[in-house]
Amino acid sequence: MKTPVRFFYSIPGVAVLTALVLSIPLIAMQVTTEVQWRAGDFLIMGMLLFSTGSAFVVITRNLPTLIQRVAFAAALATTFMLVWVNLAVGLIGSGAHAGNLMYVAVVAVVLIGTSVSRFAARGMALTMFAAALTLAIIAAIALLANMQAYPGSSVAEILAVNTCFAFLYAVTGLLFRYAGVPPAPEQPPV
Repeated sequence: MKTPVRFFYSIPGVAVLTALVLSIPLIAMQVTTEVQWRAGDFLIMGMLLFSTGSAFVVITRNLPTLIQRVAFAAALATTFMLVWVNLAVGLIGSGAHAGNLMYVAVVAVVLIGTSVSRFAARGMALTMFAAALTLAIIAAIALLANMQAYPGSSVAEILAVNTCFAFLYAVTGLLFRYAGVPPAPEQPPV
């Protein structure tokens, strides 16, 4: 019999966790009018949660070290948060703006870099640093295109949001870099 913790570290466990998380807004909709999700919202969030959780389970299942699992968890969590926040409220401005489509480039960099590196620590580190650089480029483009004039946007917001996500990707890159360093050989006792 699987222990409860091991169960959630499986694809069926991810499905159960996804259903539990989606039940939160479903229950909230019954008690307040402030939560108003449509069927499409549940579908998109369910796909996002399930795909992220499944990717974590499949990728980390056979990794030998904790630091590698933490690095992949950080990469998945950062990308999940980037997509989630962008879909929910937009990263530039307070709604759906064309400027928010630029963040698809970050996800593309992560997916292509992961595929090219074949999950190797060195390649993943470079991928995370490239994602951080992509966010810096997006911030520069947003400011040069005067996107701070969008309703609910400002220079400080654009810089803060992009810096926050760039920092998370850079830290994840450092985790992968550390995970790729071979352990030092043991020295014989003197």
